[in-house]
Amino acid sequence: MAWVYLLIAGVLEVLWAFTMKQSNGFTHFRYSVITIVAMIASFGLLSIAMRTLPLGTAYVIWTGIGAVGAFVVGITVLGEQISAMRVGAAVLIVSGLVLMKLSSGE
Repeated sequence: MAWVYLLIAGVLEVLWAFTMKQSNGFTHFRYSVITIVAMIASFGLLSIAMRTLPLGTAYVIWTGIGAVGAFVVGITVLGEQISAMRVGAAVLIVSGLVLMKLSSGE
């Protein structure tokens, strides 16, 4: 169950990163509220996952999901630049996530 909590926490990290961008420096109330609620939920689920998962594994997976997810949302939703170097960096992050999961033994 810890891995499910961690996955949901990572998705919520992507959500709060996106809505923080949309809040325009917390000047749009609706996006600001969504950002804060998603942050609290993301941190809460991360802390639950860390009850059984090692700190390094949980934190790296959580930040990796957030980083790659924000990268994908930036490109697909916000029209941010895509380049071979940026895609290569995302592939390296995902590779690290897979290796971290495999090395956790869970």
